[in-house]
Amino acid sequence: VQLVESGGGLVQPGGSLTLSCAAAGSISSINAMGWYRQAPGKEREKVALMSSVSMPDYTDSVKGRFTISRDDAKNTMYLQMNSLKPEDTAIYYCNARADCSAYGACDDYWGQGTQVTVSN
Repeated sequence: VQLVESGGGLVQPGGSLTLSCAAAGSISSINAMGWYRQAPGKEREKVALMSSVSMPDYTDSVKGRFTISRDDAKNTMYLQMNSLKPEDTAIYYCNARADCSAYGACDDYWGQGTQVTVSN
């Protein structure tokens, strides 16, 4: 599975951005996809996850502001980010979990990341 993110950039506080993650390869093996982010000096954290068997899951700090979605016809996942705050500044990574076993072990795939900077 190959993942390519796009859509990052510089935005003022209160602004919006939409990130895209285009998937290629063994699409049918993907069980779940999501967005993670890593700010300078911090560990990578989950932002939003989605799968075909559960409701989208968001980290508390983005609930009500971010929306994860996908277009299966385009093999693309999106992250709509509204009311952006300086603390949302980070590199955002697309993740796909594939070939998951009955015990929950999966193959993890990552995109290269896209920088989001929220600043005046």
